[in-house]
Amino acid sequence: MKNSYSRLKWVALIILGGILMFLSMAATAATTPLPLQQQEVSGMVTDQNGLPIPGVTITIKNTNRGTVTNLDGEYSITAPSIGILVFSYIGYTTVETEIDGRDDIDIQLEEDISALGEVQINAGYYNTTRRESTGNISRVTAEEIELQPVVSPIQALQGRMAGVEIIPGGNLPGQASTIRIRGTNSLREEGNFPLYIIDGVPINSTPIESNSNLGNVGIDPLNTLNLANIESIEVLKDADATAIYGSRGANGVILITTKKGREGKTELQARVYRGASTVPNRVDLLNTGEYLQIRRRAFENDGIEPTEDIAYDLLVWDQDKYTDWQEVFFGGTAEVTDMNLNASAGNEHTSYRLSGSYYKQGTVYLGDFDYTKVTAGIQLSHSSESRKFKLDLSANYGVDKNNSVGYMNLSESAFRLQPNAPDVFNADGSLNWEDWNQAGLVNPLNGIYNNSLINGNNLNANLMLSYELFKDFKIKSSFGYTIFNGEEIVKRPKRSYDPASWQNIIDRSNHLYNNRSSWIIEPQIHYNAEFGKLNLTAIVGTTFQNSKNTNFSLQGEGYVSESLIGNLSAAEEIISSSNQTTDYRYNAVFGRLGLDLDQKYYLNFTGRRDGSSRFGPGKRIANFGAIGVAWIFTEESFITNSFPVLSFGKLRGSYGTTGNDQIGDYGYFDAYETTIGPGGLYPNQLSNPDYSWEVNKKLEAAIELGFFEDKINFGLSWYLNRSSNQLVGYSLPSLTGFNSVQANLPATVENTGLEVELSSFNIQSGEFRWQTSLNFTFPKNRLVSYPDIEESSYANTYRVGQPLNIALLYEYSGIDPETGFYNVVDVNGDESLDYQDRTIAWDRGRGFYGGISNNLSYSNFSLQFLWQFVKQEGILALFQAGTLDNQRSEVVNALNQGSKYQRISRSTQASRAYSDVLNSNFPIVDASFLKLKTINMSYSIPNELIIKLGLSSGKIFLNAQNILTISPYQGIDPEQPGRGTAFSALRTITGGLQINF
Repeated sequence: MKNSYSRLKWVALIILGGILMFLSMAATAATTPLPLQQQEVSGMVTDQNGLPIPGVTITIKNTNRGTVTNLDGEYSITAPSIGILVFSYIGYTTVETEIDGRDDIDIQLEEDISALGEVQINAGYYNTTRRESTGNISRVTAEEIELQPVVSPIQALQGRMAGVEIIPGGNLPGQASTIRIRGTNSLREEGNFPLYIIDGVPINSTPIESNSNLGNVGIDPLNTLNLANIESIEVLKDADATAIYGSRGANGVILITTKKGREGKTELQARVYRGASTVPNRVDLLNTGEYLQIRRRAFENDGIEPTEDIAYDLLVWDQDKYTDWQEVFFGGTAEVTDMNLNASAGNEHTSYRLSGSYYKQGTVYLGDFDYTKVTAGIQLSHSSESRKFKLDLSANYGVDKNNSVGYMNLSESAFRLQPNAPDVFNADGSLNWEDWNQAGLVNPLNGIYNNSLINGNNLNANLMLSYELFKDFKIKSSFGYTIFNGEEIVKRPKRSYDPASWQNIIDRSNHLYNNRSSWIIEPQIHYNAEFGKLNLTAIVGTTFQNSKNTNFSLQGEGYVSESLIGNLSAAEEIISSSNQTTDYRYNAVFGRLGLDLDQKYYLNFTGRRDGSSRFGPGKRIANFGAIGVAWIFTEESFITNSFPVLSFGKLRGSYGTTGNDQIGDYGYFDAYETTIGPGGLYPNQLSNPDYSWEVNKKLEAAIELGFFEDKINFGLSWYLNRSSNQLVGYSLPSLTGFNSVQANLPATVENTGLEVELSSFNIQSGEFRWQTSLNFTFPKNRLVSYPDIEESSYANTYRVGQPLNIALLYEYSGIDPETGFYNVVDVNGDESLDYQDRTIAWDRGRGFYGGISNNLSYSNFSLQFLWQFVKQEGILALFQAGTLDNQRSEVVNALNQGSKYQRISRSTQASRAYSDVLNSNFPIVDASFLKLKTINMSYSIPNELIIKLGLSSGKIFLNAQNILTISPYQGIDPEQPGRGTAFSALRTITGGLQINF
């Protein structure tokens, strides 16, 4: 008897075959022409100030035929001479007008703020509106992200969405950010990535592996996207919104929709901006005089006479020399250039859009390093004469090259080098080894000539076909394909290292090849029906997905000359490090039933039956589903009569389950590796075919309010998510020969929180407009239960009842009065410090976070700016006064009696005390911040000048990022509060020009 996994595949294949048959019939179906006399109607649509409005939708009433206005507000449409034209645009009152044989009809639209609630929102397999949505979906548009000088669109979302937390991975272009949608659900790091979908095609969201300086966080898989080609980004958060994606939506879903062509004459848009990035802050370190004073005091306190062997900085180096090493290492200016060109055109049946871009970013570090990206995109939409058959094709291709230093931390030394240390370069530009070697030290630029070159290319394509069999009954299918190829070479010439050690060093190179490919087919049936006041929408579909990942790495050694490094045919020896290929297959059947009664009561049922190849036989199938409800109570007369200022009110809630299969492939198999000798095998993985899906149960309740004709809008959401059946490595006794085995444990992780969203139209008077938006999130995460955690491999990582993102620390007890050094509590009194003494669970997560944005416009001028705020704690180190390292200037206080810093000393006992206190609650400080994240100012070129130049429109703009940060944190960047020496936010200022032909 076939198992349920096989039956699911056959059911899906039958559905696919039926839909493909219908699509084949649709391609040859005859169409029925309109029987009425047709005529050409044209005109212009303007606002109350007489300015043209591009993008206004004009439809022929009671038909599906329509067009949109171009950038000049002009339109042209073929319509019946006795028909009615309907003019609609978000933010304006809809207008209907009879044609009555006229061939020239100009329309002026009036503002209707309440219509803003009808913005179409991408919910994945269907569209909805803010008013009708039963789920929690956040949205940002092209205007908010397209001008930001960042590489990945994920970086552009910071501070713009409630419940969406984004932490940059670092300051190098291309590094992956950490993104969490409503917290951390899984004990495994790889189990917390959201689902990325670009134009209906899922993308592997796991950061791409790297052996370069980007390797600590990996490479963002969205780097090759063109930000200017993105129409909107929606983030699905609650069960109602994510359950239709089943196991793939456990950690939230990010939907990226690219721009489409528009009906009308051919339009060409060109945009370019240039600018520069710098590190916006510096750590206040000791100057030469302060540093030497503290060093001398250390020798005095230790009762040791300085000698050249141990005090080169005091007895040999120039006592008046001062070098600002922060300026030397990362004081450069990184130039930024972005160029975009796109063209679009179309008629009532066919439209297209072509786009291309070039992006380049330099570096603030020493060396000639840069990041470049080139992208191209095409979008094509077509419909038959009858509008029954529709085709949508989108393809986006990107190539990037990341040229960086290899295997070297360029920022850490800047904080520790002595201010009177010798130069790192000789006068001829070569590395200065002699002065550093004489002091028994290594030149801090040891390895500077290492080079990392990463090339990537990425294609994402999707074809959507649909056919309306009869009124309100449509079949459709999407066919998606994505492929990523990455090649990385890290060159390590011996020239990067001290010539004195060249006899032990050879030229070598490390090579890494990544390939990710995936195809997906999703046939669907859509049905809409009206039964009096009851509206019904239904979706049934199936998913076939296959993914293949290949990782291959090797090392070349012993090149004849440095110029040949990387050419493996010139290497004396080639060592294969790893070669791994995995296949992942995923099938599902899904459905949605939406009910709308009197446009007042909404009910949404969603279900999905998933099958994943990552589990053993009998464990591959799981069912997930959700229910969402909403009540627009302002449709009730007793509410509107009692609260006249309340223009909109909705209560909504949802509950459901999603799953998680984000584990390695083939984990349920026994696995073997070959021995070094010929013919041998040894086991390296223990089989467990019984583990299955993690389960995430999500509950939400929310209220949405609008006041004074929706001039003020307020939303409050409360959520409770519990993730159980955790997939972890279960610890095994050493006698089994294995450290752990993949298994489900009855551990439960809980995320709760409040999300506040507020928007207001502060002023709308004549040509002046001012709008404000605020989002606020109060998250809380905790490990609810973990039976026998003390016996697991996580015993020293987690604590039941505490958040997952904790650090287990010693308790700081002050300065030891006998030694004058830092002291921490030895809890069990065994005169040794271990994890049993780490009684403080410090939450490294954020207490709350959010953003507030303002949009102002007057006449041809506009201004938008975003403030990002975070409440958190961090660690501030660099205060071991007396050693051969520079310190924060604050440690000068250690010269005084009663200081909070330990006695100035360079002894082993002092170093041990400092090491212990770093792992205590002593260095924890307030690292909250308020950051002016983005500013954008633009000026639209006046129409008189536009006409003279022969253009459709144009504007000049100035954009700035990370201009101002207000924080009590004394490290370099409160957004990276790990030790005080890491930073991610560069201050960037760009200016540019956009013109439309």
